[in-house]
Amino acid sequence: MHFEHSPHLWQDFPQLVPGVLHAKGITARPAVPVDASVRELWARAAARNAAGGGTESGLPQIQAWRRAFASMGLKPTQYRCAAESLLRRFRKEGSLPDIHPLIDLCNAASLAYAIPVGVFDLARIEGDLQVRYALGDERYETFAGDEERPEPGEVVFADEAGRAHARRWTNRQSGRSAVREDTEEVLIVAEALHETAPGEMAELTEVLANVLRTHWEAVPRSAVLTRSAPRFEV
Repeated sequence: MHFEHSPHLWQDFPQLVPGVLHAKGITARPAVPVDASVRELWARAAARNAAGGGTESGLPQIQAWRRAFASMGLKPTQYRCAAESLLRRFRKEGSLPDIHPLIDLCNAASLAYAIPVGVFDLARIEGDLQVRYALGDERYETFAGDEERPEPGEVVFADEAGRAHARRWTNRQSGRSAVREDTEEVLIVAEALHETAPGEMAELTEVLANVLRTHWEAVPRSAVLTRSAPRFEV
């Protein structure tokens, strides 16, 4: 299978910078505990927040996503990118809850770089996965198990079976392909739209690759995609 963003999305958002990683051998009990790595990334996020002296809404990474959401007709303070939601919770609570070691690390990396990071269980994705504008007939499964239909024109992560694995682009993932106790093979997708994204995405992608190597002894494949090279083969 392969992962890509649709040509229409690249046309409307030419500044897009996606980072993608694929890894096998994931378990809920990594070879090396993740706590120290998670707290190191939290510390990086906390230091940036303290130096900035403001809220996450002032970060260029978040401002870029707010502009993108507004251009799609979404109220940015109602529908936030996943990184902004995590940053808001971290600012208020000083930590994030434990979910799964890989999710905990990816959430911590998202905090550190203020970039949305999604993790998908590949066993629950059918065929190719494309980020595109919805037709309106896609099926989206919530974490509670309910089924929704994305609005036509909404940006979704859609597989070949017509299932939407994320709604409103980086706003909300689906419960269907969320990482579980028995997850073994994953696709990690990070996306950014801000001016300095190319360099930061390369760094974030390498951080995530090191996480996979260190804690799971995995051999990840990764790439930073571009409009001229938009496809990642799994």
